[in-house]
Amino acid sequence: MNVTETLNDGLKRAYEITITGAELDAKVDEKLAEAQPEVEMKGFRKGKVPLPLLKKQFGPRLMGEAMQETVDGAMQGHLEESGDRPAMQPEIKMVNEDWKEGDDIVVSMSYEKLPDIPDVDYKKLKLERLVVSPAEAEVDEALGKIAESAQNFATKKGKAAKGDQVVIDFLGKVDGEPFDGGAAEDYPLVLGSDSFIPGFEEQLVGTKAGEEKDVEVSFPEEYQAEHLAGKAAVFECKIKEVKKPVPAEMNDELAKQYGAEDLAALKGQIEEQLKAQYSGAARQVLKRQLLDQLDDLVKFDLPPSLVDAEAGQIAHQLWHEENPDVQGHDHPEIEPTEEHKTLAERRVRLGLLLAELGQKNDVQVSDAEMTQAIMNQARQYPGQERQFFEFIQKNQAAQQQLRAPLFEDKVIDFIFEMAAVEDKDVSKDDLQKAVEALEDED
Repeated sequence: MNVTETLNDGLKRAYEITITGAELDAKVDEKLAEAQPEVEMKGFRKGKVPLPLLKKQFGPRLMGEAMQETVDGAMQGHLEESGDRPAMQPEIKMVNEDWKEGDDIVVSMSYEKLPDIPDVDYKKLKLERLVVSPAEAEVDEALGKIAESAQNFATKKGKAAKGDQVVIDFLGKVDGEPFDGGAAEDYPLVLGSDSFIPGFEEQLVGTKAGEEKDVEVSFPEEYQAEHLAGKAAVFECKIKEVKKPVPAEMNDELAKQYGAEDLAALKGQIEEQLKAQYSGAARQVLKRQLLDQLDDLVKFDLPPSLVDAEAGQIAHQLWHEENPDVQGHDHPEIEPTEEHKTLAERRVRLGLLLAELGQKNDVQVSDAEMTQAIMNQARQYPGQERQFFEFIQKNQAAQQQLRAPLFEDKVIDFIFEMAAVEDKDVSKDDLQKAVEALEDED
């Protein structure tokens, strides 16, 4: 076997591999010898079929396997010897397409190699982490929202308004006859909740306790009870009480409803939640600082195939964001712009740099971290969690899509540990502005 380099241009490499007919025949004979002990053929005992007879019957099929294995072995051997890491799957083509048994086989192999990544002194990176401490007023505001969501209702005088609760007895009739499920007593109905048939609640706005009112509505055409769908109905209503919403009292009892031991514990939980929110937002800003510095600091050649693929993906994604009604790939061909290519170069460069650092330092995504990521993703498909888990287990590409951002974040955290990171106390508004600036850049 002979390997000859035919192209060496930047990261592009091409080779011509020649495998002699004798090598292929030897490979076929080797495969026949391996299979011989298990072969049974009429007129011969198991394992005693002569090799020439086996070769006559099975040789043509085994020749194809031998060719594939020999080419794959030659390619793998070359990559191990040269140390090249192809950016994408190498392209293999048959050169002598008129090949016949006994001839040498000549194939061409071409690929773009991954570049050598320069070492970076991460200890020289200087980063600024924004730190926000939740103010007491923010905690109180959050408590107020909890009390509002847990509101009670208190009796009021006067007319019912939207948002009020009316306690009613009602009897529904279609064509003058009551129907099943159309009656209730002491039913608490919040006006504006849209829990009744369209048009029902609006007609009770302005009523007072003690009044009686006939509410005329029509059931929707797609109503679940087919015998009522589209029918006109009259509900005889008696308003027994009108109540106004009042916030729940903030006390230990309310706190227990939200899983806290008492009000102080609930405040502590809210404060921790706010800290986590601010910390997550601050990490986004810190990560962008880091990536910007690395992008300015590190330069190396990029495989054009990776850049083109990334630019195409960016252009495709942005086009769909601008045309949300178009599903799938049934649309005009999308050509990446120079802006897309510039962004692609940044992403490919930083992706290769982070991948190299993670590999050199044995950064790993644990099974527990992957399981948690899958669980988080599965929650987006309520009722179909099991099917989602099975899909992920069988789909390597889907697993990689989940693993890639976990791996990147772990490498980023690894760099944070080495870099000089200084904390800076800022207000919530300052942090918000920094996050919005990131979104504008994206």
